[in-house]
Amino acid sequence: MDADFWYRRWAKNEIAFHESEPNTLLVKYFNALSIEKSSRVFLPLCGKTTDIAWLLAKGYRVAGIDLSEIAIRQLFMDLGVEPRVSGTGKLKCYSIENVDIFVGDFFDLTSNILGPVDATYDRAALVALPEDMRSKYTEHLIEITNKAPQFLLCFEYDQRLMEGPPFSVGKKEVERHYEDHYELNLVASIDVPGGLKGKCVANENAWLLQN
Repeated sequence: MDADFWYRRWAKNEIAFHESEPNTLLVKYFNALSIEKSSRVFLPLCGKTTDIAWLLAKGYRVAGIDLSEIAIRQLFMDLGVEPRVSGTGKLKCYSIENVDIFVGDFFDLTSNILGPVDATYDRAALVALPEDMRSKYTEHLIEITNKAPQFLLCFEYDQRLMEGPPFSVGKKEVERHYEDHYELNLVASIDVPGGLKGKCVANENAWLLQN
């Protein structure tokens, strides 16, 4: 799986992963991170998620990154605002007050470019990546956010029954990536209504990763 995979998905509007409403677990459990309002929350591989509007409405500031410029343009259209667009290294940055969304490769994003982060919300990044990329991703995320606490959502299902993305990421894998850096707390696990993509039984798990 490479960048072209995601470019094609967005170009063809094959975005069944996009949720039209803020994520249920985000709404119910995000405040368990106990971060202050006005904190800056980073969303890796954010797409045009409606979770950004929810976070802004709750008083948080938002940063994010995605490969697809189509997704980011649609995000700001949905927000009803015209962003400023600038370039920084290999990345573009779409900005309005309290929002900075970068367009480009996640691994080109540095801590200096991203700026200070108070928390990370990973709804669709870790589960979007194949197994051989996930360690590289988590290591880079920890580095550029300076180990900011995380609210992490993962799907868990029998990977033999369906190809990802989204991929199955269970408890042992979360521990493998993160237990050396955080205290891990599984705060919720819910059934995916109708099964994942209507194909197999799955749970969506909400993790708090705190220092």
